Amino acid sequence: MIRKQRESDTEQILDIWFQASSLAHPFLDSDFMEKEKISVREIYLPNTETWVYAEGAFLLGFISMMGNEVGALFVKPDCQGRGIGTGLMDHVAFLHEELEVEVFKKNTIGRAFYDKYGFKLLEQHTHEETGFDLLRMRFRNQRSCGK
Repeated sequence: MIRKQRESDTEQILDIWFQASSLAHPFLDSDFMEKEKISVREIYLPNTETWVYAEGAFLLGFISMMGNEVGALFVKPDCQGRGIGTGLMDHVAFLHEELEVEVFKKNTIGRAFYDKYGFKLLEQHTHEETGFDLLRMRFRNQRSCGK
C-alpha cells in the first residue's frame, strides 16, 4: 500500500535510505554518507512530500518529491525487483505531468531504473561535494488524453 509518510516512519525511512544508498553508491565515502543521513532526517524529510510503500507496519520503500523533482527513491535491497519502485514512481507520475531527477552517473542501479521507466538525459554536471558526475533526467507523462 502506498501512503503519505508519517512522523513515526522516520527511522524506517532512514534505514531503507542507508541500506539502498550503500548498495547503489558504493563509490561514496562513509563520511559523506553519515552527513547525508543527518541531512535526510533534518532537511530533506521535513521539506519534501514523501510517500511510502508499506506492508502492514513495515516500510519497503519510499519516494520523496520536491515539487516535480524526485529527491529520493529507495527500496530495501532485499525487496528490489518486486515492482515497489515502479509503483512509487507511478504514484507520483500520476500527480505530475513532468518529473525530473538527478542520479549519479556511477549509480548503475538507479540509472537502469530511470532509463527503463522512460526518463531521458537532459544534462550532465559535477556534484561539487563529491566530484562525481550527476545526470539530470526528465520524464514526460503521456497518461493524459490528447497529449
